[in-house]
Amino acid sequence: MASVYVRAVQFLLSIGVCLLAGLIGSIYSIPAIPGWYAGLIKTGLNPPPWVFGPVWTVLYILMGIALYLVWSKGWEQKDVKVAMAIFGVQLILNVLWSFLFFGLQSPFLALIEIVLLWIAILMTILAFYRVSVPAAVLLVPYLLWVTFATYLTYGVYVLNP
Repeated sequence: MASVYVRAVQFLLSIGVCLLAGLIGSIYSIPAIPGWYAGLIKTGLNPPPWVFGPVWTVLYILMGIALYLVWSKGWEQKDVKVAMAIFGVQLILNVLWSFLFFGLQSPFLALIEIVLLWIAILMTILAFYRVSVPAAVLLVPYLLWVTFATYLTYGVYVLNP
C-alpha cells in the first residue's frame, strides 16, 4: 500500500512542479499582455493571446507525466538522476524566458535564452529516452511548441527594433 501512496505523491509532485513553473512564468506574462505585448508588431502566424494559456497548461501536464515516468524508475539509478537534473535545468530556463521576454520586456535576451531552452529540452528528451521512451515521447509536443515560440520570439525581435 505504501508504494501506491509513494507513486501517487510522486505523480502529483511531478505535475505540480511543472504547473508551478507555469504559474511563476505567468506572474511576468499576464500583466504585460494587455499593455506592452499588445502593442508589439507580431508575425502573421502569431496566435491570439488566449491560445497560450491552454496550450501551456497541457504541455506542463505532459511534462509532469514524463517527469513522473522517469522518477518512478527509481531515484537510485544514475540515469534517472541525470535525466531529472537536466529536466530541472530546462524547467528553470522555461521560467526564465517569461521573465526576460515579459518581465524585462527584452525580446533579444529572450531570443538568446529560448535557443538555450530548446537545446535543454532536446537534451532532456535524450536523457529521458534512456530511462523511459514514453516519457521522451511526451516531451516532443513541448519541443515543437518551443520551436514555434522561438520563431515568434524572433519575429517580435526583428519587427520591433
